[in-house]
Amino acid sequence: MFVLGNFLQALAMVLNGALTLYFWIIIISAVLSWVNPDPYNPLVRIIYSLTEPVLYWIRRTLPFVFIGGIDLSPIVVLFAIQFLKIFLVQTLSQIAVGLA
Repeated sequence: MFVLGNFLQALAMVLNGALTLYFWIIIISAVLSWVNPDPYNPLVRIIYSLTEPVLYWIRRTLPFVFIGGIDLSPIVVLFAIQFLKIFLVQTLSQIAVGLA
């Protein structure tokens, strides 16, 4: 059973890294929306293509994320990422430790 425990531990670590990376990409996207960068810049296009599908889904699903002209959808996504890191990653790690 230690192989399954090691697999779950590795999965938890990779998931934690991916969620942390996406957390920072969301923050960079929010900051870029304040400065109005060149939309033809390849880096800006990559960041927007990574974040806009999720942010658009949040905006469409939760109509209250626009308050006074301010878009709060990045904050909702950041809270969801933190929840997943606390709940899912720690649960996988604890299951892995129990199997080892």
